[in-house]
Amino acid sequence: MRIAPNFTRAVEYTGNLMRDTAQEVRGTRWQSTDVLDKPEMRMKEILNHSFQVPLGGVEDPVHWATDIAPNLPWAEDHFLERVNGEPLNPGNEWKNWPWSLAADRHRTENGAFSHTYMERYWPKEANPASASGSSTPHRGIRYRYGDLNDVVAHLLSDPLSRQAYLPVWFPEDTGVVHRERVPCTLGYHFIMRNGYLHTTYYIRSCDFVRHFRDDLYLSVRLAIWVLEQLRERERAEDHSLAVWNEVKLGMFTFHCVSLHCFTNDWNRLYAQRANP
Repeated sequence: MRIAPNFTRAVEYTGNLMRDTAQEVRGTRWQSTDVLDKPEMRMKEILNHSFQVPLGGVEDPVHWATDIAPNLPWAEDHFLERVNGEPLNPGNEWKNWPWSLAADRHRTENGAFSHTYMERYWPKEANPASASGSSTPHRGIRYRYGDLNDVVAHLLSDPLSRQAYLPVWFPEDTGVVHRERVPCTLGYHFIMRNGYLHTTYYIRSCDFVRHFRDDLYLSVRLAIWVLEQLRERERAEDHSLAVWNEVKLGMFTFHCVSLHCFTNDWNRLYAQRANP
């Protein structure tokens, strides 16, 4: 797997692959919309794209904003909305996204989206009336739902766990039986080894032009947040086995099944250089 010294180089490497190796795909649906007869919706795609970037213990969001160059201030504001502990839908920051008009078309009759990341981070009481007719927290087949706080609590009780995974893709998304939009992100895995907290970001589908940099920034911010929460809770609960204060941010791993951009975007970015 390619290890880049920073995200600037990782994005450059990815862009070169998009220019030189991406294959055109003529899909049938995009964001729950039929696009078979829309040539402008054809895409250039890289399959199973992965890379790693060492975070090197740097916890300054400004550093990563400079390195990754997401859409600011939106990316930071939306991150804070994601981790506020409430399963908001639709939330507020979607309106401030640079492509918010496109997003607005996907809201349902009651103004909500088919899902939000706030609901997936904090699913216990997300849409409870629709799911159970009461305010009882959601349950799975046998057990209650977990959330982002439970991931932190699990790492606090078992620092070397291999089970600290935050899913964003839920069983209700399987098979897209509702034919609505489903999350691009599959989930985030956290693991601590040798004094470093490593983060792996799994995503099934990512738009290179509109989402890639924001998704990277939001994921790094989540890694910082998880480590900060572990330290704060460890101090507050006076754990006899205090480890997290000495832990640093480690390796960030990105894996995307379909990294793509619309053919029109690809032509704008690369056609002149690809065909001098």
